[in-house]
Amino acid sequence: MKNIGFLSFGHWTPHPTSGAQTASDVLLQSIDLAVAAEELGADGAYFRVHHFARQLASPFPLLAAAGAKTSRIELGTGVIDMRYENPI
Repeated sequence: MKNIGFLSFGHWTPHPTSGAQTASDVLLQSIDLAVAAEELGADGAYFRVHHFARQLASPFPLLAAAGAKTSRIELGTGVIDMRYENPI
């Protein structure tokens, strides 16, 4: 069986036509996306890192929140550029 998942780019901009008016909207919608993907039978939900952005600068709190709302789907990150991460 093949696995299927998605990589979310979760961009936020305060534009009048954007469906995400705040950084909080992006985080909540990302969690909802992982839950919906699990309900539809997807195998994975992955979120990319947005360095220096006001939302999704670190995917780890988002992954923890999505993990609390899901039970089967694999959660992970896109590429994490380690030069921007604090090893401590």
